[in-house]
Amino acid sequence: MPTDRDAHEPRAASTGPQIVASGENVRYDRPTRDATTRPVIRGRSLVVACGHYLASLAGMQMHALGGNAIDAGVAMVFAQAVLEFQGFGFGGEAATLIYSARDRRVVAINGNMRAPRAATIEWFRERGITDIPGDGFLPAGVCAAPDALFTTLDRYGRLSLAQVLAPAIDLAANGFAMYEGMQRSLQASASRFQAEWPTSAALFLRDGAPPAVGDVWRNPDLARTYERLVEAEQRARSRGRHEALEAARDFFYRGPIAREIVAFQRDTAIRDAGGTVSSGLLTEEDFASFDTRIETPVTVDYRGYDVYKCGPWSQGPVFLQQLRLLETFDLRGLGHNTADYIHTVIEAAKLAFADRERYYGDPEFVDVPMRGLLSREYAAARRALIDPQTASPEWRPGDPYPFQGDAPPRSPAPTASRAWHGGTTGTRAVDAEGNMFSAVPSGATFRGSPVIPGLGFSLGTRGQMFWLDDPEHPAALRPRKRPRTTLSPTLVLKDGQPFLVSGTPGGDQQDQWPLHVFLNVVEFGMGLQEAIDSPSFHTLHAPSSFYPREARPNEIVVENRVPADVIAELTRRGHIVRVVGAWNLNYTTAVTYDPSRRLIEGAASSRAERHYALGW
Repeated sequence: MPTDRDAHEPRAASTGPQIVASGENVRYDRPTRDATTRPVIRGRSLVVACGHYLASLAGMQMHALGGNAIDAGVAMVFAQAVLEFQGFGFGGEAATLIYSARDRRVVAINGNMRAPRAATIEWFRERGITDIPGDGFLPAGVCAAPDALFTTLDRYGRLSLAQVLAPAIDLAANGFAMYEGMQRSLQASASRFQAEWPTSAALFLRDGAPPAVGDVWRNPDLARTYERLVEAEQRARSRGRHEALEAARDFFYRGPIAREIVAFQRDTAIRDAGGTVSSGLLTEEDFASFDTRIETPVTVDYRGYDVYKCGPWSQGPVFLQQLRLLETFDLRGLGHNTADYIHTVIEAAKLAFADRERYYGDPEFVDVPMRGLLSREYAAARRALIDPQTASPEWRPGDPYPFQGDAPPRSPAPTASRAWHGGTTGTRAVDAEGNMFSAVPSGATFRGSPVIPGLGFSLGTRGQMFWLDDPEHPAALRPRKRPRTTLSPTLVLKDGQPFLVSGTPGGDQQDQWPLHVFLNVVEFGMGLQEAIDSPSFHTLHAPSSFYPREARPNEIVVENRVPADVIAELTRRGHIVRVVGAWNLNYTTAVTYDPSRRLIEGAASSRAERHYALGW
């Protein structure tokens, strides 16, 4: 199953009759259409939603300090690196979208790692490595999340690094209660820690076993790493806020922390999933030359809503391509979660994801034909491929170049696919001024590589998404290139005003589940929590982005709350339907803003029990 079973806890929630006390009798009331697993959280000052309730609380604490939604978002991500280490660590990535009320502008923070200068296709081929492994040091790049957070705080926040880091330092130094998902992930990794990764064993295991659920767990080295960054900031306070944050950044990327990271992965050889025993390729120069780009996001309008995504270094434009394909269908007329509706949405997703594999890559290195891919004319040509009665088993990337006046480049080799084995979380915040923060922090989990002694975090493995097969492929490995990642936050304006931020963990599902939530709100008029709670589904037809590559043509996954007759009809049309538990898919968190009423609403999937929204 392609969801993160370590990082997310499915939650049982009844949709059947509810027992209600009435005098001496008991009567049965069925919930209304608007009944939800959790209340919508409503506030007027700040509403946050993220992957752990303690991180949400960290975000809310920023309001009391005079911070805005961006300060809250940054504080939550720092805290999540402590609380959700099985899904996101401080050495990972953080793709982020921001709406700045001050600037009245949406920006993308390119929180994606860069490959080392020494990482070349030839280096791997000389060692007989045909796929970059999913763990170890070989897929590691320069840690991107720290600089993404420093940059975001500097440009769009108000508070100091010391203020936004305070809750995370407290959680790392004084601890928090171990919970089921993290404990299960530790149990799965314990034997490897003991046999191969002694630094991880020292942090997580006592007498060979991880902490029990409810036991307090601490990460003192990570607390000290955070404190060192604060100390660097405080030493430069007299020079101004920007200069103080730059000092903290330099302490990480050009100072002691970078040196400690490089020395550990250079001097330590470990075995990876492919069987290779190797040290890492990162150098101090890789860290010193790293930068975080603030970019113009890609966008399309859909029925009066301007939807924004990160560029094609992420898979975000897939969301927009699906909207272009779907915008001429009468989705309401098809009916919510009917066979016609699910079939149409799935077939559109298959076409969009085929283009992802064919064209997306780091725009600094490849020319991605975004104008053609997002044009209505191209969507019309692609839409004609959707047979309303038959699921296509084919892999069908299109040719967008004629729709932007260019000639197509050489076609790359056919792609295989990869399976997702977990990771990632999500972070949303909106304040009364209309500032909006939407991030997908991911990578550098304790499952991917050993904990760096003295620092308390691991290196990421995002480099596994690079291709070694064809040097001309848009996602092919090159030195200092960023991989085409699945990380994909969403931000929406309505009539030019802030409306929605959303996102989910889920690898290749990150631009399927939130799309369904968006359509549930916009097309079917659902409330935010109801839209998230609605029975979910996704396709596995597209090549997955993770090692070791797999493909499942025409396979779709649906929750068993989808009616049996709908499943039967989807099967008749050629879909291979895999039915999973009632609450097993879709971990979306979302926050909306209604400026006319100055009302902020937040919701979080109850399928992951730690996901919570809070507001004031």
